[in-house]
Amino acid sequence: MAEKKKLRSQEWFGSKGMHGVIHRAWLKNQGYPHDLFDGRPVIGICNTWSETTPCNGHFREIAEWVKRGVWEAGGFPLEFPVMSLGETMLRPTAMLFRNLASMDVEESIRGNPLDGVVLLMGCDKTTPSLLMGAASVDLPTIGLSGGPMLKGYYKNQPLGSGTSVWQMSEDVRAGKMSDEEFLAAESGMSRSKGHCMTMGTASTMASMVEALGMGLPGNAAIPAVDSRRYTQAQLTGRRIVQMVHDDLRMSQILTRKAFENAVRTNAAIGGSTNAVVHLLALAARIGVEFNLKDWDDLGSHVSCLVNLQPSGKHLMEDFYYAGGLPVVLKELAAKKLLHEDALTVNGKTIGENVKNAECWNREVIHTYDRPFKPEAGIAVLKGNLAPNGAVIKPSAGTPSLFKHRGRAVVFENIEDFNARIGDESLDVDETCVLVLKNCGPKGYPGMPEVGNMALPPKVLRKGITDMVRISDARMSGTAYGTVVLHASPESAAGGPLALVENGDMIELDVAARKLHLEVDDAILAERRKAWTPPPGPARGYVKLYVDHVMGAEKGADLDFLVGKSGSKVARDSH
Repeated sequence: MAEKKKLRSQEWFGSKGMHGVIHRAWLKNQGYPHDLFDGRPVIGICNTWSETTPCNGHFREIAEWVKRGVWEAGGFPLEFPVMSLGETMLRPTAMLFRNLASMDVEESIRGNPLDGVVLLMGCDKTTPSLLMGAASVDLPTIGLSGGPMLKGYYKNQPLGSGTSVWQMSEDVRAGKMSDEEFLAAESGMSRSKGHCMTMGTASTMASMVEALGMGLPGNAAIPAVDSRRYTQAQLTGRRIVQMVHDDLRMSQILTRKAFENAVRTNAAIGGSTNAVVHLLALAARIGVEFNLKDWDDLGSHVSCLVNLQPSGKHLMEDFYYAGGLPVVLKELAAKKLLHEDALTVNGKTIGENVKNAECWNREVIHTYDRPFKPEAGIAVLKGNLAPNGAVIKPSAGTPSLFKHRGRAVVFENIEDFNARIGDESLDVDETCVLVLKNCGPKGYPGMPEVGNMALPPKVLRKGITDMVRISDARMSGTAYGTVVLHASPESAAGGPLALVENGDMIELDVAARKLHLEVDDAILAERRKAWTPPPGPARGYVKLYVDHVMGAEKGADLDFLVGKSGSKVARDSH
């Protein structure tokens, strides 16, 4: 019979000397009996609950269900908090703090007596930050999303969080909707616990957790207030204990095949462009070779199967009732677009997990042979305006604008944009290209979700609903439009975007993957001589971030966080 592997937590709790007494005695002040320290798996529940993160506001309750499962399986659950990132509340942008939260997660896991970890995540930046931090430690780990809200309603019409906000705000600016009606709609939009119920970044990243194999089947779409979400939490608690016994670590699941599965899944669900930067950063943490070109090579020609906002009309609740992500994965598998042998946290392959999936509503989840939108995966553009790449989400754009040449209307920063976009004297029409600078990782700083620039009111009044927009920013996964994002190198780093001037002609050709600024190199060289970088922050985390953040094409992680250090703690300070 094989010798039982000594658990990591026993380095703290297994000693009979002074250090062991200290570690056990202080925990006993919470009433834990001595036999809990006898060598059973200690499971950390990494909780991003916060009242300032509305999407995660129900996580205290979810954590209790996880604990129930851990106790049932013979484990010892210990819940701990980490920095929570609420996209709707946190200024200047939650993305600025994704890497900081990942450091909090990494050091909290490494520094405490944990054998395995359950990650509780919901609002979109909490998912990548927890995965990134945990990956750098590489213990047995399982992800659990909090689930989407129930779909919203106003005047008997469905409302999607985020997407409907952008639509209605444009209607207000165009004079089609009153301020009173806009305000009346807000209570009906967010009518239950949970994160955005569109296929925004939160739901996209919950889907990525499942597609990567890091969550149990069903993780992506069970509504937050559905009792089956609590069942999922309890089963997650049971499963992590067995993962510890099996020593099933993140590095065994997050393989190259897992990332390829995730890229194709993102295309098939019409997922957010934010998944690009998050998965690039996660791959670099776990040590998988994966780059921006892979997004285009693997996913750009995959069809969108899911008719959900912002690409379509339905919402996450409908997606779950139709069969959820397992149906999409089964469709991909049937076309050999899924590595069915990729291992998942339940110990089975992803092919085994989805082989019996059934679809109950083909209006919501289409077959691959009759897709919702053909070849709609994220496209990577290059050219002299974005030598390191830029991205566009065709499923959320207007096909007639995918090949376009227009005059640049330039905004130097978001304050400049907000001050001038509503000016009736602004020299702009629907054929122009709106260009926004200094909103990348260094420039804002933090790369905010402002790339889906609001259209000028005088254009909206013509009935125009889309224009080509280009920036080094991100956009919300709930947003839509022909929006070119993540242009790299960014403006603040001296990228070509910094040199664009009003009146320059810009060519976009999505099919040719081209983003071209029609200005002679010699003229650009002269402009570069006159360019000066924006001043940087003086102190604190923001200075650390700006000094060390990498470009969007590398996931916007901090350069010194790439890779992993493992779970070994060098010394005991007592």
